[in-house]
Amino acid sequence: MTSRKTPQTMKPATAAKKLGVYLEATPDEFRAGAVSRDDLNAMQADPPEWLRDLRRNGPHPRQVVAAKLRVSISGLARAGITAPLTTEQIDELKAANPEWLRRERATQAEVRDEAARQKTAGQRRD
Repeated sequence: MTSRKTPQTMKPATAAKKLGVYLEATPDEFRAGAVSRDDLNAMQADPPEWLRDLRRNGPHPRQVVAAKLRVSISGLARAGITAPLTTEQIDELKAANPEWLRRERATQAEVRDEAARQKTAGQRRD
């Protein structure tokens, strides 16, 4: 008796997160059912047009917005930005460079520097 492998699937929210897109902006058919690992790999290797458009123009989920602005997700929340933003809105924020953005970027830089320092210190002990 041979057993068939069932394909590994994930919820659309998980797949959207792995693809770096905002779930609510994806097509209905993507949100309607489970996404198989093979489907996800295929979308990553050769993204359909809707996925390319979402990655290029948004709206982007918080983790992508934070990365594009070089701040933390917590920094976005402190600034009151809880909704997804489009690429155009992100570019406008970068151009305006408000005080909160400068402050959060400085905080993020300090966190990265401290993490690098700790990593270096840990390597010296080994």
